[in-house]
Amino acid sequence: MTRDRTGRIIGASFGLFFVQANAGALPTRIGTPLRVLAAAAFVALVVFGGRGSGTGSTERTTGGAGFGRRYWYVVAAEVAGLAAGLVVISRVLHTPQAAVGWIAFVVGVHFFGLAAAWRRPELHVLGAALTACGTGGLALAALGAPAAAIATVAGILPGVLLLGSVWWSGRARRVVAP
Repeated sequence: MTRDRTGRIIGASFGLFFVQANAGALPTRIGTPLRVLAAAAFVALVVFGGRGSGTGSTERTTGGAGFGRRYWYVVAAEVAGLAAGLVVISRVLHTPQAAVGWIAFVVGVHFFGLAAAWRRPELHVLGAALTACGTGGLALAALGAPAAAIATVAGILPGVLLLGSVWWSGRARRVVAP
């Protein structure tokens, strides 16, 4: 398994997790189909690798997702940011409904670090989108919005964006490949 494929599986896993963890805040008639669709998308991405119907391997062999020191620095900063923010949200601000917004915000910001570490500027787009979702979720929580609205903006939408980006990255490699 290549490093790019491993990275896409990690991204798809987190996309699936975002949807599964947040769909429960929605009415069952909406949440259940979203959970099923996310699971089906995840399975399709794992089985087909996000490559669509392309036949040749177009995985990057250089400049791709490396799991070296710079990657681990980004992950360590992400974990520290998540932990510190969640402690403040729950124990200082007493606003647990803001947690999903904070998580989406930090995950989004971490993609800026990954873009630099992996020399993949296209990750800035995903980072900006996820950061915007997290910011929106934090704003909704601050305004006292319903849990379903916060879960949709800061949980389900980021999950869909992660799953979609994995699909798109596999499709883009197929189209651009030599």
